[in-house]
Amino acid sequence: MNLFDDDSPETNAGNAPEFSVSELSGAVKRTIEGEFGHVRVRGEVGRVSRPRSGHIYLDLKDDKAVIAGIMWKGVASRQQTQPEEGMEVIATGRLTTFPGQSKYQIVIEEIRPAGMGALMAMLEKRKAQLQSEGLFDPARKKKLPYLPEIIGVVTSPSGAVIRDILHRLRDRFPRKVLIWPVAVQGAKCAPEVARAIEGFNRLTPGGAMPRPDLIIVARGGGSVEDLWGFNEESVARAAAASDIPLISAVGHETDTTLIDFVSDMRAPTPTAAAELAVPVRMELLAGLRDFGARMTGVMGQRLEMRGQRLRDLGRALPRPEILLDGPRQRFDVAGDRLPRALQQLVDQRRLQLSKNAGALRPSVLARAMTTEQTRLEDRAKRLQPALARLTEVKKEALARRVDRLSPRPITREITVQKDRLAVLSRRMTEAHLGRISELKTKLDATDRLRETLGYRATLERGYAVVRADGQVVTTQAAAGKSASLEIEFADGRMQIGEAAHPITAQARQSESKPAAKPAKKTAKTPPPEQGSLF
Repeated sequence: MNLFDDDSPETNAGNAPEFSVSELSGAVKRTIEGEFGHVRVRGEVGRVSRPRSGHIYLDLKDDKAVIAGIMWKGVASRQQTQPEEGMEVIATGRLTTFPGQSKYQIVIEEIRPAGMGALMAMLEKRKAQLQSEGLFDPARKKKLPYLPEIIGVVTSPSGAVIRDILHRLRDRFPRKVLIWPVAVQGAKCAPEVARAIEGFNRLTPGGAMPRPDLIIVARGGGSVEDLWGFNEESVARAAAASDIPLISAVGHETDTTLIDFVSDMRAPTPTAAAELAVPVRMELLAGLRDFGARMTGVMGQRLEMRGQRLRDLGRALPRPEILLDGPRQRFDVAGDRLPRALQQLVDQRRLQLSKNAGALRPSVLARAMTTEQTRLEDRAKRLQPALARLTEVKKEALARRVDRLSPRPITREITVQKDRLAVLSRRMTEAHLGRISELKTKLDATDRLRETLGYRATLERGYAVVRADGQVVTTQAAAGKSASLEIEFADGRMQIGEAAHPITAQARQSESKPAAKPAKKTAKTPPPEQGSLF
């Protein structure tokens, strides 16, 4: 845009138009946006700023120049690769100016690494950072449970991976599986996988949704770009912060992602992850049977050894009759000494009684009796007033308690229980009548069904049952061979003495000519479609 019409200094000084700062900035903005409406820039990411608004401000630079760039929040959330400092990228967008700071910048609409080398360089940088923080340390890895009750699987619900895992678990040792569906590639992969790991860890043990004992993060093979979501820092940190042991099964055996380094166990394939999660049930049963057999054999040997030891000790013990010889002899000696000892004891007791009887006199007994009688009378005099006072106290206490006793609470309780008994009796009667009515309805329905399914209802529509010798006849040939037939109608049975013989087509033609009138009469009989057998 030409701001001056004449290039001479004299003319410029006197006739140049005057522009405001905003007008001049607007003219520069229109010129740049018109000339560079859509550009692709290759460069190295310099300073990166992520304010709370969600926008991303960064610098693109090479060895000679720097250009500012901005990526709005909505565009940044759709990018598969987030820009990081030092990464070589190709940015696609439009050039514009920012009048507030008198600078030009590129509004980025798409950004991606500039080739495989940039991706690997960024991956190595993240790997070095996480390793420096100790997230790869083997000491922090948790031991996998031997036989988890519940296994949480983070993968796509529509892929072949989940079918392989479920099939392998069913073959080895069936367990309960909780599936958290996520996107396994693209821009949504990293945030959904990180949220799934955090979500499993936030479940409460024993709640409505049980918390898994083991987590498997699985995905099939693919290119580096397809697996890039599992190289994001958010996924690696979520796996490292998981309190539940985690197995990573991303890609095939040759594929490696950041989650493999921070997980507690890496499986080369999703199927191998299922094999690491649970043991083989048949092997456990075989081992259990082997242990049982060994334990039975050891117990048998142990009992045999103990029995032999007991028999050896038994031979060393003396015989019972020998053990009783000494006590039996001591018993006989004691029996011989007992009569003499009893006689001596009786003599001693008799002597002692004689000594005590000499000290007893009637006067002493009379004096003792007088003393005891006097003491008893004295106590009787003191006992009478005490008994009277105790009686008065008990009477007063009884009177107070009688005032508090009333039949009204008992009567009220009896009335309440009578009402409750009446209600329960009424409910029981209603339930009994309802049950009888329900059973009667079922019985009537069953009887109607019996009538419907029975052949007698068919007889009412014009059909008949033919029997010969007690057996039902269903063919013409069988009817011809029978000597007599019995036909059952709806209103009774009829016996036919001679069996009807089959009539051929020629016989029908020969009989039809001379018997025209009878043919008209027989035509009145209902056809087989209407239910008659004749």
